Amino acid sequence: MKKYYYFFKLRFSTGIQYRMASVTALTTQLIWGLMECLAYKAIAEASGNNLPMNYSSIVTYIWLKEALFVLFNTWAADNDLFAMIANGDIAYELCRPVSIYSMWFSRTVGARIAETIMRCIPVLLCAFLMPKAYRMTLPVNRVSFWLFLLTLFLAVGITVTFCMLVYMLCFFTISPQGWRMVLTGAVDFLSGNIIPLPFFPKKYLFLLELSPFSYMQNVPFRIYSGDLVGGEAYQCILKQVFWLVTLMLLGIVLWKRAEKRIIIQGG
Repeated sequence: MKKYYYFFKLRFSTGIQYRMASVTALTTQLIWGLMECLAYKAIAEASGNNLPMNYSSIVTYIWLKEALFVLFNTWAADNDLFAMIANGDIAYELCRPVSIYSMWFSRTVGARIAETIMRCIPVLLCAFLMPKAYRMTLPVNRVSFWLFLLTLFLAVGITVTFCMLVYMLCFFTISPQGWRMVLTGAVDFLSGNIIPLPFFPKKYLFLLELSPFSYMQNVPFRIYSGDLVGGEAYQCILKQVFWLVTLMLLGIVLWKRAEKRIIIQGG
């Protein structure tokens, strides 16, 4: 277990060095978040506040999404891992006396946390200092806050295990671009990154709740904002655990199959 911690630490230390890139991205997150708040404010006023979510909850959801963008961003995967699979450098990884799945999982989590730390604190500070109509609010109570942290941890695990599935599927194709474009694009929409899931029609939302996508960022953000409470929140936690274990096992099975068919060309 200790060796995987060092893989995590190494990737974390590397990611924390790109400070200027984070500053540039920070500006983007703030401007985009404010634009979304303005758009939903116009919708709320036009509909007489007849929305699937309370406007204040929507604003808080938006700022959490922007602050923790890197944690749940599936399309910005680790390009080094895709390159290893495509050009044969995976041979060096196979020489290590470690589990490839666990090693890649550790470095993926480390990279995401490093980038998130540099972005989230400035975004959250600005979000709490916004004018009242666009200001992020605190959790409704302590229970919501602790449930938010728990579900956030589980949601990150689900997101990373999904990314691991994408990596493993690339062993069975010539190019990784196809899987990346189709799967990550779908997740971006179906996980609530573009539109909060309560805005989906109920008949489609019911189907979506049978998938792992709605248990990524959707659950912790709605718990924090007070839109998801009580027994429904606890049911979502159980489903998060189910999908985390299921996706992890599926990823390990795919890796075992891929490992048997790897062919390295050249000397």
